[in-house]
Amino acid sequence: MDGAIVRTTLSLISPGILFVFGIAFVCAWLIERKRSYLLVLASACALFALGAISQILGWPPGAGPNAIVSGAIYTSAVLAAAEGILLRSGTRLGLRMDAAVLIGFTLLLAYFFYVDRNLLARVYIQNFGYGIILLVAAVRLSPLAGGRYVDRVLFWILLAFALHFFPRTLLTVGLSVPTDKTAFANSMFWQLLQLSLAVLGVGLALAILAAAVADVIDDLRRERDTDLLTGVLNRRGFEERSAAYLRNGGQGTASLVLCDVDNFKSINDAHGHDVGDNVLREVGRVLRKSSRKGDIVGRLGGEEFAVFLPDTSAEEAYECSERLRIAIENTSFSALAGARQLTASFGVGTFKSSDAWSSLYKRVDARLYEAKRTGRNRTIAQEFSRSKVDGETEMSAHTVRPVR
Repeated sequence: MDGAIVRTTLSLISPGILFVFGIAFVCAWLIERKRSYLLVLASACALFALGAISQILGWPPGAGPNAIVSGAIYTSAVLAAAEGILLRSGTRLGLRMDAAVLIGFTLLLAYFFYVDRNLLARVYIQNFGYGIILLVAAVRLSPLAGGRYVDRVLFWILLAFALHFFPRTLLTVGLSVPTDKTAFANSMFWQLLQLSLAVLGVGLALAILAAAVADVIDDLRRERDTDLLTGVLNRRGFEERSAAYLRNGGQGTASLVLCDVDNFKSINDAHGHDVGDNVLREVGRVLRKSSRKGDIVGRLGGEEFAVFLPDTSAEEAYECSERLRIAIENTSFSALAGARQLTASFGVGTFKSSDAWSSLYKRVDARLYEAKRTGRNRTIAQEFSRSKVDGETEMSAHTVRPVR
């Protein structure tokens, strides 16, 4: 078989693979249409394949038109790849920046062909330029380096892909480049270019697809674990996240707060279930707003809510619970139209070294029941005295804290 045909066939492998990935991105978008970045990435794959085909097969004919057209397509592909990856994280370079870069690259390629014919300059403009575009995208996505495993993999592959343009070009081209078409196709630069694009390009496409799948799974898990009425976690989500904290050891002492809306049945009876639902929705909002960053808020069922307090002592947990109780008491619930004041009762407990989740829940639930039985709108927790014995704060049995 003719050597030129073999080289051409081998050169078409990389764009062919990326074209297949483009189809995969389109299929993923058809399944999850709200992720528009998948279409942008599909266009990047298609543009790169089109640029490679244009360059390898010589369409359009003529060295000048081919260099400019294929260069413009390659540049569009790199910009689309950067925009797609950035769009997934809620940022972007912007259409003005994209247009400026595309026009600038195209004008430079035209200048170094028609005015100052310099193939070496065109090679460096494209390779260093594409490396800089992808490097800018990687820098903007640097927070991913500390995120989920799939995000970390995506960041490092993108960074490697961006950086590889510089040493590869310097080491394989240097200060001279073959001007003969056959010699250029057989050069170390061209061969390593095809290899690096095949390996790193496919690796980047796989990482993006994996990240997209992880995003979908996280969304499904979030929907599964979220209470649709109030927007806080449902019982399953709350218990899973709390258990995960305990399973991973956490830091310091953790506490649990249970909250029950007082006289909720009478609200439903007097105003209807729609008003009752609006009240629960507002209670969920107040609990989220009044909780600390890192606290886990959930609705366990009916009018009962829970707040898991990581790294929180018994005394701090009581103070948190009182802050939540007062926040509910001071809220004017629009659904009730000023017809009555809404209050809630709270039970609080702190994990002991031998505690299981079920034992703590039962203990705190008993305190919540006691708060409801003894007058409502109060918190029952362990009582602390201010004296210290052998350097340790002394605790007595749980008692009813006075309503403030």
